[in-house]
Amino acid sequence: MTKNELLINVEKALDEIRPYLITDGGNISLVAIENNIVKIQFSGTCIDCQINHLTLKNGVEATIKRFAPQITEVIEVK
Repeated sequence: MTKNELLINVEKALDEIRPYLITDGGNISLVAIENNIVKIQFSGTCIDCQINHLTLKNGVEATIKRFAPQITEVIEVK
């Protein structure tokens, strides 16, 4: 998979997740993809949510890995 295809697939994954976050007053943005690690940033109510770490691993990371299996980890940057 080329870098461009990887970027497109990660964005597709985030587009799948976004509606759920927006419903709760939050959102998510792609910051970077480096060495098969995706860096994201939460916004809105997701920033201070007590369970955003669960959303990150069980929702965001799982969905991104479905679209781009070579991704090894998804981390939040502030």
